[in-house]
Amino acid sequence: MPRYEVTIEKAACDGIFACLTRDPRFIEGEDGLATIDPTADPVYDCEGEVTDNAERVVATFDDDRIDEAQQAAAACPTNAIIVEEVGE
Repeated sequence: MPRYEVTIEKAACDGIFACLTRDPRFIEGEDGLATIDPTADPVYDCEGEVTDNAERVVATFDDDRIDEAQQAAAACPTNAIIVEEVGE
């Protein structure tokens, strides 16, 4: 399974939430912007490491759901989401 990072650049996020309809791990954060909660998906038991600071949210996953994350990134009209495979 690929290991990948999902990054949300908060300065670029407008809270449109097109990502939420593509990947249920994306949720609305307390600041009104998109964030990531690995436990938010009611279907899949997902684990991931999430770092959330003033500039960005970075989540690292090691599962077979990179396509869903890439679909969420593609749906973002402000290009605030980046999905990249990372080394082990």
